Order: sequence, then structure tokens, then C-alpha cells
Amino acid sequence: MLLTVLVLFGSFFVMLMAGVPISAGIGIASIITALASGIPADTLAVVASLRCFSGLDSFSLLALPFFSLGGNIMNKGGIARRLVRLARMLVGWVPGYLATTNVLANMFFGAVSGSSVAATSAMGSIMSPLELDEGYDPNYSAAVNICSAPTGILIPPSGPLILFSITAGGVSVAALFMGGYLTGAILGIAVAALAIFLAVKKGYKKSEVKETDPAWKVWVDAIPSLLAVIIVMGGILGGFFTATEAGVVMCLYCGLLAVIYREMTFKTFYDLLADTMKSSATILFLIAASSIMSFVMSYTGIPAAISQGLMSISDNRYVLLLIMNLFLLVMGMFLDLTPAVLIFTPIFLPIARSIGMSDVHFGLMLIMNLGIGSVTPPVGSCLFVGCGVGNVKIEGVTKYIVPIFASMVVALFLVTFIPAIPLIIPYLCNLVPSFWWG
Repeated sequence: MLLTVLVLFGSFFVMLMAGVPISAGIGIASIITALASGIPADTLAVVASLRCFSGLDSFSLLALPFFSLGGNIMNKGGIARRLVRLARMLVGWVPGYLATTNVLANMFFGAVSGSSVAATSAMGSIMSPLELDEGYDPNYSAAVNICSAPTGILIPPSGPLILFSITAGGVSVAALFMGGYLTGAILGIAVAALAIFLAVKKGYKKSEVKETDPAWKVWVDAIPSLLAVIIVMGGILGGFFTATEAGVVMCLYCGLLAVIYREMTFKTFYDLLADTMKSSATILFLIAASSIMSFVMSYTGIPAAISQGLMSISDNRYVLLLIMNLFLLVMGMFLDLTPAVLIFTPIFLPIARSIGMSDVHFGLMLIMNLGIGSVTPPVGSCLFVGCGVGNVKIEGVTKYIVPIFASMVVALFLVTFIPAIPLIIPYLCNLVPSFWWG
């Protein structure tokens, strides 16, 4: 069994280091492992083809491109700028207020767009010039923007949480979404606290900018954008539409706002559709390839073997959770979020269930881990986008990311070891039976 595990993951990481696309690497590694395990080539060809198509044959998967399109529309439709104004008004009294504004704006925008990369790009392009004008270190500004962006994949609506729901076999999307609010808030608070601490050390002051519009107008300007979250979550919780239909509603609503704000042309909309199609095709190809890997792992008994291996180390849930977190944090540094969810959910979910952890709690812990990984080299998507938008180098940003990363890990451990944090809101909404260990 150890040899099978080494063949599967060893061949995958060799191809990853060689620059082979992740989806192709997953598929090729799975085929190599299947052949090495004695599955006949002709049988494998039939099974792999069937698994690819069956893995994509899900109505729920339609939610991913729709939420992606909705987030892209918000990025280009003038919505991000209105959320930044509201955030600045709320935290202008804080030292280094522009950094805290960036954190809060990423939480607002993430709650609406559901994408950490979109939040990194949108908020970085808006906040970087403002912070540069007030004398902020560009590396500091970029680090805060990068580290606060993962709140966008925890605060609903969230594409990664939908992907986890599908991969885990139908975990309640509504429960995951409601659990994401407090989980995302804890992560945002951890980043903001370090940002304020660093701002005080560097002598950054509170806001001296006088808003030209009264407070009520800033709120009125931002409320239509924030209403997108209320419409989506209210519709799902009220049973008016599914998560997939919520994605369609979000696209229509965001499109209407973009038309009203008059900040998006037909050319921009065409480009958004093209970008959404490309990103959605990439995700779907990953899911198809991961379906083959899922079959190979089930056939060879890899998840059960890993589970037995971990349980042999200790039967203490806290030790097992610590091991899982450390492993996922490391893997998050090398793998993008989508393939990591597809690969590690079937491996670790049975272990989580065996120690009394609910599927919702595990899903939020998993996504939070991989979100934190997106801010670290060598593969972190938020890291590269944030450095590009902020026009800084990774070496310069790293000295600020390290202490903020430490605070993010503290938030992760709070969410991991205190089940009430991710589960109390779903429990109060009657979406989970308990807010503690099962």
C-alpha cells in the first residue's frame, strides 16, 4: 500500500515540478498508479472515460461558473469602489486606516464575489494608489491585501464551499454558507489586528480624508451591492432557489447594478464572459481528472490506508486535527485550491467523521487551510496577483506576510479546535444538529 501511495503522489509531484498542467498531472498520475496496481489497460480506458463524464454530470456544478461570472461583473461594474468608500468611513479612526479599510473591503467584496483572487485584484488596484499617496510602504500594503483576500472564499456566497459540498457527496450548501460568516470574520479580524499593530510600529496615522458626501449617502450608495448577499442567502435559506439558481440570480442582479452604474461596456462584458468560460473550463477539466484519481484511490484503498496510518499515530482528536492542519497548510503552498479540495476531501473527510467532526466543520477548516495557502509561495494565486497589482516583488512582501500568516494560523486553530465558531450560526438556523463534537 505504501508503494501505491508513493507511486500516485510521487508521480504527481514530479510532473508538477516539471511544469505539467495540474489537471494533466492528476490524470497521468492516476493512470500510472492504476496500471501499476494491475488494472488492465482496456478496462482502465473504459472506466476512466466513464468516471470523467460522470464526475461532470452534476447540476450543482453549474453554480461555479455563475458565481464566477457574478464576481467578475462586480469587479468591473463599479461595485468594488463603493464598498471601499463604506469601509473607509467605518474604520477611518484606526491607525493605518487604509490597510484596515483594505481588510474590511476584501471581506465585503468577498462576501459578494466569492473569489479571493478577484478580491485581491479589485481591492489592490483601488487601494494601492491611495496607500502610496499617503506614504505607506507598498510591500506592507500588498501584504495586507493579499492576506485578507482569502476571507472571500469563506464569507458566502463561495465557489470553493460549493465545490467541497459536491466533492463530499452533498453536504448542505446552506450550512456551509452560514458557517462561513463567523469563520471568515475570525480570519479577517486576525489579519486586521496584525495590520494595525504593524501600522502603529511604522507610525501610520488615522484618516484625515474628509468625505465629500454625508454618511447616509455613502451607505445608500453601498447598500445595493451588499444586498446581493442578502438576496442570495435569503433565497437559499428560504427555499426559494438552490445554490445553482442563486448563482443565476446573482449574475442577473449584479448585471443590473452594472447597467445602473454605467461602468461596464459591451466590450468589457464580452471579456468577462470569455474569462469566466476559460476559468470554468479549467475547473471542470480538473474535476474530470480528479474523478479518475478518486476511482484509483477507492480501488487501491488509499484513503482507508491513510486513515488507519493516522489513527495508529494517535486516537486523540486534537493530535489528529493538528496533523491534518499542518499537512494541509504545507500542501496549500504547492497546490491551487480547486485540485487540493478534490484530492484531499476523500482522504481526510472519513478521518474527520471518525473523530466526531461534522462535515460542515471539516469543510470550513479545509477551505480555510487552503485559503491561507493561497497567500504563500511557491504557488499562491493571491500572492502573485497581489504582487502584480501592487507592483512589488515577492521578496519584499514576504517580511510582512510572515507575521500576518502567523496570525492567520492562530485564527485557523481557533476555528479547528472550537467547533462552536463555525457551527453556532448553522445550529441556530437548524441546519446542523449540534455546535460541538458529534
